[in-house]
Amino acid sequence: MQKFIRIGVDLAKNYFQVHALPAEGSPAVKRKLKRSKMHEFFSRIEPCRIGMEACGSAHYWSRQLVAMGHEVILMPPFYTKPYVKRGKNDAVDAEAICEAMSRPGMRFVPIKSAEQQATLALHKARELLIKQQTMSVNALRGHLAEFGIVVAKGIGRVDELLDLAETDTMLPEAVKAAVKVLAEILEGIEKAIDDLEKKIAEAHAQSEASRLLDGIPGVGKLIASMIAATVPDPGVFRSGRDFAAWLGLTPRQNSSGGKPTLGGITKQGNRHIRKLLVLSATSLLHRAGKYKGALAEWIVALRAKKPARLVTVAVANKLARIIWAMMKSGEYFRADLYAKP
Repeated sequence: MQKFIRIGVDLAKNYFQVHALPAEGSPAVKRKLKRSKMHEFFSRIEPCRIGMEACGSAHYWSRQLVAMGHEVILMPPFYTKPYVKRGKNDAVDAEAICEAMSRPGMRFVPIKSAEQQATLALHKARELLIKQQTMSVNALRGHLAEFGIVVAKGIGRVDELLDLAETDTMLPEAVKAAVKVLAEILEGIEKAIDDLEKKIAEAHAQSEASRLLDGIPGVGKLIASMIAATVPDPGVFRSGRDFAAWLGLTPRQNSSGGKPTLGGITKQGNRHIRKLLVLSATSLLHRAGKYKGALAEWIVALRAKKPARLVTVAVANKLARIIWAMMKSGEYFRADLYAKP
């Protein structure tokens, strides 16, 4: 069997590029493999360290290679780019991956299980359907507004809008046909969203980490299951601040000469989780005055001094730190921090 100290693999749809080093300073072994040849190639080499970018299908191939006895590490694609010497092709990318994985300061991505990826698939499908639902409602409102049929904002007013369109005798039949199609689409989307939310609730009930996070104020089943599936190992973050920074909830730095200069939040990292936490923080901001405890008092005191949107982001940052601490320690949320009087 062949022996390598490390291997960089550039993943693609049908062909994968391999850059393998037998020893430091020795010529690399380069191979272009079909998807069907991946198992055959890696079954002929001794267990070694394999690096890949955390991109599409990376977690699947990581699980496959780990099952064969190899050690697999995933890296954010952005962090491998500085090691690309010149040009852009699969062989150059595989070489850059092989070099990046050897750096002591490189950051790695935990490998997700099949169950975690399945839960994320549910969330992403739900998010897509909600976007399609919003698009359909906006189209419906826009078409009917051209004929003077308007109702108040909110998706809960769609039924009222459809009733007005159905009873309007002056509305052309062609428009009524278009409205009927959009109404059927909305009905199908609503049912599909309900079905996905039931599946997400089932996944939430089976995840210990998700059930743990469900006890945090403002964090329900959707947010808890999304975070538990996205972050399989909270230990990759050194602190709660690092976790909040990964979500893009910390100020952007532009410091020089020992003088710190902070701007707005970076908005980097997982956009969906950040959006969910900001929505959760908005909800807490509106009802914090009705609760007692250190967290509620902190929110109320901050709201008295700062603008609402700034406080919302600060609360989202606080929630991210609480989530990391609970996932790291396994402790439940202390009810006295945010409780009804």
